[in-house]
Amino acid sequence: MLEYKIEEAIVRYRESYEFKPYKDKISLEDVKGAIEHTNLKPFATPDDIVKLCSEAKEYGLYGVCVNPCYVPLAERELEGTDVKVVTVVGFPLGANETRVKAQEAFFAFESGADEVDMVINIGMLKAKEWEYVYDDIRSVVEAARGKTVKVIIETCYLDLEEKMAACVISKIAGAHYVKTSTGFGPKGATVEDVHLMKWIVGEDMKVKAAGGIRSYEDAVKMLMYGAEKIGTSSGHKIVLEGEEKYGD
Repeated sequence: MLEYKIEEAIVRYRESYEFKPYKDKISLEDVKGAIEHTNLKPFATPDDIVKLCSEAKEYGLYGVCVNPCYVPLAERELEGTDVKVVTVVGFPLGANETRVKAQEAFFAFESGADEVDMVINIGMLKAKEWEYVYDDIRSVVEAARGKTVKVIIETCYLDLEEKMAACVISKIAGAHYVKTSTGFGPKGATVEDVHLMKWIVGEDMKVKAAGGIRSYEDAVKMLMYGAEKIGTSSGHKIVLEGEEKYGD
């Protein structure tokens, strides 16, 4: 079934794919509401996370994305606000055992996370071990018990058909988003990858663009071409740039 669905997507791509914006206009409020203000650096300190949360609150951002050990801290800092706490699973390589990823997700939600971004098993995807990749994602979806799961497919390591396969499998496995990148690879999000991913998953799933997005113009382009969320460590700077250019 997985092989058939992947081949079906490839055939459809060859017959009808067209690269054009999904949206004509993106507002400053759209950008604010899409940004997941991120600090996943290995040397991030508790003070750094407090600062991250403060900036997210001040600038009206969608959420913060932090390493798992900082989920309880972020939850405390954001208590009483609408800012979401997002964390990562199998990060940044995606090569953890499936049962470890499931447990990571379970404990992340138990600790107060609202959403998790899991890294796909890149090697198994490239080896066309479709069932393994499906089970890996599905285990995290089941551990999430209805909460949001994003699948990081790490586009910089994949060819066109592998990107399409990753999106198809993530969709069938019940994930809510596909995400371009960890930000730890040699290349981050591109407009072309974001557009392709949205084209593959359609209206049933969403796309998160992450990696190398540092300007207001970058963020707007990603949203125009199919992203619904933006992962960036420059969230407050992007909003400040937008306010200077387009604010009242």
